[in-house]
Amino acid sequence: MISRIGWILWAASASAFAAGAVASAPLIAVGERAWPVLLFALSITLVADNAARAGVFTSVADRLSRLARGRRRVLLASVVALAVACTTFLSLDTTAVLLTPVMVMLARRTRSDVFPFAFATVWIANTASLTLPVSNLTNLLASHRLGQPSPLSWLRGMAVPSLAAIAVTAMALAIMGRRTLRGRYEPVTAVEPPDLALWRVAMVVLAVLVPTLLLPIPPWIPATAAAIALIVAAKVRKRAGAPYRSWWRDAPWSLLVFASGLFMAGGVLEATLLPRLQLPVLPTGPVGVIVASAIGLVAANVFDNLPAYLALESLTQLDLHVRAVLIGVNVGPLITPWGSLATLLWHRQLTTLDVEVSWRRYVRWGVVLAPAAVAAAAVALVVAP
Repeated sequence: MISRIGWILWAASASAFAAGAVASAPLIAVGERAWPVLLFALSITLVADNAARAGVFTSVADRLSRLARGRRRVLLASVVALAVACTTFLSLDTTAVLLTPVMVMLARRTRSDVFPFAFATVWIANTASLTLPVSNLTNLLASHRLGQPSPLSWLRGMAVPSLAAIAVTAMALAIMGRRTLRGRYEPVTAVEPPDLALWRVAMVVLAVLVPTLLLPIPPWIPATAAAIALIVAAKVRKRAGAPYRSWWRDAPWSLLVFASGLFMAGGVLEATLLPRLQLPVLPTGPVGVIVASAIGLVAANVFDNLPAYLALESLTQLDLHVRAVLIGVNVGPLITPWGSLATLLWHRQLTTLDVEVSWRRYVRWGVVLAPAAVAAAAVALVVAP
């Protein structure tokens, strides 16, 4: 379904170009901004998939279950920390796709209520995606508008709002599991990696990649290098029985088609519709931050966070407004299923694992959490030094 929507968006954009409704220059400009973002998405997905097959995420989850010493609430807190780390460095879509099965397995093995663990994955994937440019594709787009700040500069500006959003999310998870996560569980037996040598290589590659993503270089470069290293290592260890898949089978083609279609459709709208609208000027000061983040929240849940950001970028006059819009489109899409691609990927994973989460339940929690988390992050952006 995701790829089908992407092809429809591509066809609509091509039709607008063929009809003369939009010139080639705006589409080329969008393409120049989009290709590094899409290449990073491809590379980081290959990194995460190969690391998952090597047993990295499972071994980390096992370690967390032992550190919690049988306490379910401590285990949930550890899961939140793992999801924050995964989202920060490997992006929210990676968290939704790869951590969801791990969290469900962890809940089942400890005989815990699966819902707080499942919701922790999708909620944290969205609310922790402000932290670094690589945490969300919208951040990589906004980096262009903000003058390509270094990851550490980005972190200085968004750390406090991100922590505020994560804290509100953690409180919501604690409320969700206040009754079902009481008591203790028996220690679980660790799962051995399928190939110890490949596991070690994957751990080393990730240990090198994570700090490299903090350097002032385009993130697609270290991500691509890490993907190539893991693909080659898995190929070499294949004869020894290590898990291996051809990289093109791991490539997230549906995600790339969907995201690129959104980019092109957003470029068409920005070039044709937005110039004809009398767009309001955002007020300066705290009011402007609150308004921009609220508009971002609504737009992301109505359309999707990627086109929402592209459309709202033209409203921003100040860097502060850009960050406020990011708060809305990153933290806010927790209400509608299509608010972010990560949510759709998360629900698809749950379905394959025979975990039923109704969209009604998702929306019911989201209409409370999304405004609260966005408001907390927006206030933090205003008061942070």
